Amino acid sequence: MNIVADENLAFTEYFFSEFGEISHHAGRTLTQHDVKNADALLIRSVTQVDHQLIKNTELKFIGSATIGTDHLDIKAIEQQNIVWANAAGCNAQAVAEYVITALFSLREDLLEIEEKFTLGIIGLGNVGSRLASMAKLLNWNVIAYDPFVQRDHVKQVDLEYLLQNSDAISIHVPLTQVGEHPTYHLIDTAALAQMKPSTILINSARGPVVSEKALIEDVRCTSRAVVLDVFEHEPEISEELLSLIRLVTPHIAGYSLEGKARGTQMIYEAFCQRFNYTINKQFETQLAPCAQFFKNTELKQVLQQYLFKIYDIQRDDENLRACLEQGKVDQQAFDALRKNYPLRREWAAHGGPKA
Repeated sequence: MNIVADENLAFTEYFFSEFGEISHHAGRTLTQHDVKNADALLIRSVTQVDHQLIKNTELKFIGSATIGTDHLDIKAIEQQNIVWANAAGCNAQAVAEYVITALFSLREDLLEIEEKFTLGIIGLGNVGSRLASMAKLLNWNVIAYDPFVQRDHVKQVDLEYLLQNSDAISIHVPLTQVGEHPTYHLIDTAALAQMKPSTILINSARGPVVSEKALIEDVRCTSRAVVLDVFEHEPEISEELLSLIRLVTPHIAGYSLEGKARGTQMIYEAFCQRFNYTINKQFETQLAPCAQFFKNTELKQVLQQYLFKIYDIQRDDENLRACLEQGKVDQQAFDALRKNYPLRREWAAHGGPKA
């Protein structure tokens, strides 16, 4: 069996080497020629899978080790009778921990004010629901907006109320441009105008959910604190945008070792089901033990002492800004940061809680 895999996919050899020959490629530049003779294609979100890529190929399975599917032309895939799978929820814990770390990086008082701080969550899928549960461990007031799902553990409100009453807003929606509730430019000039100038905005979902033009204008007027892990014109990021955003990272919110390994395991399991192989591997067997920071210690105390040892988010910000040349961060520099990213461990690996 011929398998083509993104070169940055975690644990590919462990999960797939027994099934055939694996050819590794840069995911963003995959071509039809690269996958022409492949039986299976294993990718991440940087690969756009459309008719042009998969036409006249031998593909029988496409696995994307990612939460989102906006990079997959599902209609084109299914028209060619190719089975596909993604890894919904694989890095939900990592993203939730990223958001909490980003907030503490901007506001050191969040461990003390508890319910006086209102976190608004847009989108209550795997990540949003996980974040709501984590935030409640910190005694924050949590409100959420999602027109598609109802969750018993969080107070759900309409979007206007959330925009007007949140101290921080974190976005966790897929990118959609059609339907009754499209998310493309969901956060635009009108939405930003409804927020208090002091409201922190965090986007770790998809870049075009936030209008970059509107965001730049808003921050110039309000000096709003913004955290971006994704960008509308990704992988290129302008110097103008970088100069205005408080905290930037190169689309790595979900880049925990556990999240990446879990994503690969999920598409491995779908692969085995497609080709009738026995599922007999678990990613946990490949992970080294960690220092147990949380053992027999109050959560708040651990976060005060060890949060930035678990994940130094400022380092990611500095590394991205250091890639700025001739007025922008370009694709090559952006992708290099992601390819060489030192995967962090999730709180649970250190003995901590998970939602």
